[in-house]
Amino acid sequence: MLAINKPVSITERLKRPFQQFFELEASGGILLLLCTVLALIWANSPLGESYMTLWQIPLTVGFGEFILQKPLVLWINDGLMAIFFFLVGLEIKREVLHGELKSPRQSAFPIAAAIGGMVVPASIYAALNWGTEGITGWGIPMATDIAFALGVLALLGKRVPLALKVFLAALAIVDDLGAVLVIAIFYTADISWMALGISAGFLAVLALANFIGVRHILVYVVLGIGLWFAFLLSGVHATIGGVLLAMTIPASSKINAEEFMNRTRRLIKDFENAGNGRKGEINMTEQHQVCVQALETNCNQVDSPLHRMEHTLHPYVSFFVMPVFALANAGVVFEGGFVESLTHPVSLGVILGLFFGKQIGVTLFSYIAVKAGWASLPKGVTWTHVYGVSMLSGIGFTMSLFIAGLAFEDHGLLTLSKVGILTASLLSGVIGYLVLRYQAAKDDARKALSAS
Repeated sequence: MLAINKPVSITERLKRPFQQFFELEASGGILLLLCTVLALIWANSPLGESYMTLWQIPLTVGFGEFILQKPLVLWINDGLMAIFFFLVGLEIKREVLHGELKSPRQSAFPIAAAIGGMVVPASIYAALNWGTEGITGWGIPMATDIAFALGVLALLGKRVPLALKVFLAALAIVDDLGAVLVIAIFYTADISWMALGISAGFLAVLALANFIGVRHILVYVVLGIGLWFAFLLSGVHATIGGVLLAMTIPASSKINAEEFMNRTRRLIKDFENAGNGRKGEINMTEQHQVCVQALETNCNQVDSPLHRMEHTLHPYVSFFVMPVFALANAGVVFEGGFVESLTHPVSLGVILGLFFGKQIGVTLFSYIAVKAGWASLPKGVTWTHVYGVSMLSGIGFTMSLFIAGLAFEDHGLLTLSKVGILTASLLSGVIGYLVLRYQAAKDDARKALSAS
C-alpha cells in the first residue's frame, strides 16, 4: 500500500524554519550576535541619537507612595538580568547537587580551570591599570559568556567529544558563580540595612517554604519578586537576589521514580477501561479527562520545581533577555581614534585579560590540577581541546558588559571597556573555533586511517 503524504499547509511551511532555528543549540548565541551587530550599526548610524534616547526613557512602576522610576536601560539591567542571574543560580545548584560539580574529584578539573580563568585575567588588567581610575574594572575580564562559548562549540557538532562540552559548561558555571560573588562583594553601592533586613526576611520565608515541602512555583515567584524589590532598594545589586532565590527552589521531586511508574501504569489502565468506543477509537469521556489530569499531576510531582523552572525559563532567557540586554548595552559609538582606544590601559587590560589571560589561566591551572593528582583529564579530551576551550572562555560579552556597567560611572571609560570586550570576544571566538576545528580535523583523519 502506498503511503499518502498529508499536504503541508502554508502556515506549517512558514513555522518550520523558525522551529528548526529555536531547536538549534547555537541559535541563542546567533541571536545574541545579531543583536550586538544591530546595536553597533544603530549607535553609529545617522539614527544614533535615537539609540541613546530610547534606553534613557524613564519608566515608572508602582502605586500610591510606592513609586519606582528608572531609565529603560536600568530596568533591563536590574530587572530582566535578575531573571538571567536566577537561571544562572538554578544551573549552579543543579550542577552542585546532580551534575559535574557533585563530587570533589569530578569537579576539581573545571573548578581549577575556572579559578585560573578568573585570577590571571584580573591580575593582568590590574597590573595595567594600577593607580588609575580604571582599576575599578578589574572584574571585567574574569567573566565568560556561556551562551556564546557553547554556541561556538556547538558549530563543530559531534566532531568534538561530549566531555568537552560538559567541561566548558561546568567551567562557565563556576565562572558565573565567581562573577556573582565579585559583584556582591566589590560592586555594591551604599547599603540600606533596613532594606537588606527585609531581603533577609523574604529569604528566610523562601527557605522555610522549601523546608516544609512547598512545591507550588507561584509561591516562590511571588516571594521572589518581593526579594528582588528589597534587594533593589538595599544597595546590593538586585541581580544577586535572583541567585539567592534560585538557592531556595526545591531540587527534589514530590514522588520517586518507582511511585511515578506505578501511578502511571494504573492511570493508563484506568484510561483504557474508561473507553466506550469501537476498538482503536476512544471517545473522550469525563473519566478520560480525569485520568489525563491525574497523569499531568503525576508528571509534575516527579519533576522537581528546580528542573521545571530551569526548563521553562531557558528559552526566554536565551531568545529574549540576553538579546535585549545586548541590544541595550553593546551600542558603542566609535568617534574616531579606534586604534588609539585599543591601546588605552582599560581596553588593553580587558583585551589582554580575556584573550591571553583566559588562555594562560585555564590551561595552566587545569594542567597543575591534573599533575598534582587532584583531577584527571576527561575521557576523550586532549590538551589541545583544553587550550581551545580556554580561548572560548575569553568570550566575556554578557557578563563582562554587565560588570563594566557596574564598574564605571564615567561614560568614556565604559566605552573603552566595551571596545575591549567586543574585540577580545571576537578574537577569542574566532581563534578558539579554528583551534578546535584543527583538532577535530586531526581526529577525523586518525579515525579514517585506523578504519582503513
